[in-house]
Amino acid sequence: MLEHGAPIVIKENGLKAGKGVTVAMNIEDALEALEIAFAIEDNAVVIEDYLEGFEFSLIALVNGDLVVPLECAQDHKRVGDNDTGPNTGGMGSYSPVRKITPELVNTTMEAIMKPMAKALQAEGVPFTGFLYGGLMVTEDGIKTIEFNARFGDPEAEVILCRLESDFLQAILDVMDGRKPELKWTDKTSHGVVLASTGYPASSTKGALIEGLEDTDSLIYHMGTKGEDGNLYTNGGRVLMLVNLADTLEEAMEKRTRT
Repeated sequence: MLEHGAPIVIKENGLKAGKGVTVAMNIEDALEALEIAFAIEDNAVVIEDYLEGFEFSLIALVNGDLVVPLECAQDHKRVGDNDTGPNTGGMGSYSPVRKITPELVNTTMEAIMKPMAKALQAEGVPFTGFLYGGLMVTEDGIKTIEFNARFGDPEAEVILCRLESDFLQAILDVMDGRKPELKWTDKTSHGVVLASTGYPASSTKGALIEGLEDTDSLIYHMGTKGEDGNLYTNGGRVLMLVNLADTLEEAMEKRTRT
């Protein structure tokens, strides 16, 4: 790692709830991430190249070799304003991603998503479900950052509100081996996550949440708890507020007005 230099990426092994990755812009931060990781007994890490480019998420409905892409989204992981602070599981997202053209989606499907589904079949573990591809457009083409077997959060929230066709029917079609007919609105969705104090290193539980009755946003509950008619924080990522508008700028403005 010292020979490689920074920036460099340190990933801890196992389930980390989106908080096991350090994008180290200098060697000191990388060494600190390693110390934290190896403070856990029998822990392991993966050291990866730092990729520079345009990141996006492509989630597909999969059943064996049937792979059906949903609309793309882009999430933002750093906890602070202006892309500062620690990496998190996602502090917000939007869809569609105008920079990701249909041609890029087709390339990604043929070069990454479909081959992954076929590889799982070849390994004797055919996959049925949501295949999440965390991807990046670089100078050397589209690179894979990660795969997940889930409908990504916070991408799911901004993708689903753009779907105009029946989502349940789409799932049933894929389960039966049929390609579903998906219809999407041309409008743009934008969502921002409300996180508790200290996230992602820690979370504050029991803090009173107020003002939700004053917003017209779609409200997705992630880490909340209802008690005695009030709503309290009960986790790291607490709420997500999503708005739909003709443009990304208008969707963001709707959020700031509420």
